[in-house]
Amino acid sequence: MDEKTRLIRSGLQAPSLARTVNPPIQRGSTVLMPSAASLYDDSQLTYGITGLSSPAALQAALAELEGSPDVTLYPSGLAAITGAMMAVLKAGDDVLVVDSAYKPTRRFCDRFLTRFGVTTRYYDPALDADALMALVQPNTRLILLEAPGSLTFEMQDVPAIAAAAKARGVLTLIDNTWGAGLLFKPLAHGVTISVQALTKYVGGHSDCFMGSATTMDPVIGDELGNAMWDVGWSVSPDDAYTMLRGLRTLATRMPRHEANGLAVARWLEQRPEVARVLHPALPDDPGHAIWKRDFTGACGLFGVVLKPTTQRSVHAFLDALTLFGLGFSWGGFESLAIHCDPQLKSRSTPLNFEGPLLRLHIGLEDPIDLIGDLERGLRALAAA
Repeated sequence: MDEKTRLIRSGLQAPSLARTVNPPIQRGSTVLMPSAASLYDDSQLTYGITGLSSPAALQAALAELEGSPDVTLYPSGLAAITGAMMAVLKAGDDVLVVDSAYKPTRRFCDRFLTRFGVTTRYYDPALDADALMALVQPNTRLILLEAPGSLTFEMQDVPAIAAAAKARGVLTLIDNTWGAGLLFKPLAHGVTISVQALTKYVGGHSDCFMGSATTMDPVIGDELGNAMWDVGWSVSPDDAYTMLRGLRTLATRMPRHEANGLAVARWLEQRPEVARVLHPALPDDPGHAIWKRDFTGACGLFGVVLKPTTQRSVHAFLDALTLFGLGFSWGGFESLAIHCDPQLKSRSTPLNFEGPLLRLHIGLEDPIDLIGDLERGLRALAAA
């Protein structure tokens, strides 16, 4: 063969793969099939978009975490939510979405689903199962839950809602990112589809996007997989490897997030500038009983309601922080803080907070240092 051909054809296969702790990263779009007959054999892997070694290993590990037979991967947490909804919804369907849902989920419902003939109604996260079922219509196909709710951290009685919805033939989907698949097991509590943003705690290092959806229902599982194919979602093998590496230490990191978060939350409860702390693991939180019954732990994310003050003072507080980064997302090793009020304007249910709402993510730093940083911020708030 000519040298040009030899250069293209040589070195395509390693002579042997050493046995490493983690699976090898395979990069490839084309999958070479063993025969002409196998080209259209759907039981075989025929194209790289469905996942090679590292995505397949991540799916297997997440299935173990979720207690499910299979997991579908998406390029982001939002894609997992929207992908799962598109997989099970059609024109004419009605969706009940908890009013505390992640804002981009709400945006998808209001802008995208509306254009395709799906109606979205938002319900108060404080509704119990009976009150929520009273809202179900003949065309209600799906109920979307979050526990705790984004920004405002309301708890829902997920097992009761899931059971009541199932009895009426309505599917349930939960965004379980706060529980990370570790602290809460939605499928074991009757939820149809469990979704999480792996970007957050599973990744754990704020450097990779990904989401997952899983179910115990084989028909719904096929619908999730088909929608992934139909829309053309995929995750890169390198990102899957990074996510799998983060998953290995999830159970080690989460207790530290919980302990640090509770230490900071309890300190904030005693501060005169704070009206209340929104954290379901605190005994006086309205959702504490449900959290204690259904969850095995807490993460590092919670809300802080300040006493009445100006936006200028809130900005002074945030700008004075040096250990807390000012940024969206959460779940990484680092601590973060944001001002939430601009995101609350779209809520349908009235929020009776005494003052501005902040959201804190408590990372893996020493909590004494984080408390010192917050003290510096509160001094700046008072001065402003």
